[in-house]
Amino acid sequence: MHALLAMPGLAWLILAAVLAIVELIVPGIFLVFVAAGAAVAGVVTLIIPDFALTFQVAVFVIASAAAVAIGRKWYLDNPVPSADPLLNDRIARLIGEIVIVVEPIEAGSGRVRVGDGEWLANGPDTPAGAKVRIIGARGLSLDVEPA
Repeated sequence: MHALLAMPGLAWLILAAVLAIVELIVPGIFLVFVAAGAAVAGVVTLIIPDFALTFQVAVFVIASAAAVAIGRKWYLDNPVPSADPLLNDRIARLIGEIVIVVEPIEAGSGRVRVGDGEWLANGPDTPAGAKVRIIGARGLSLDVEPA
């Protein structure tokens, strides 16, 4: 432990390695970006041995934030292809579905049954029991048209 206190740069690099290993064990929690920040802090601290702890932490925070920003940009520019791109977008998955009006749509607003639940619906006046097609959504309200 005394050796780590004598060489804080080594402590930062060990922290970076531990975070990277945790990322490998529990993928998807994005510790790799924090590990990169710790590695940068470690290298800077090894290059400048008398670097104050306050500045080491500042380098760590700035480097971690930069790594997150770079990683986020990279992920946005290079989306991962998916067999089901709408997997986590329930409303988008509903577009095109035919549903039943359970509460008449009057003055543009009513309710429809989707599966075993009911959703607010916007669309032209439609009586209860009629079938409508989901064409979009606004917030938690579905836009519908006669089927």
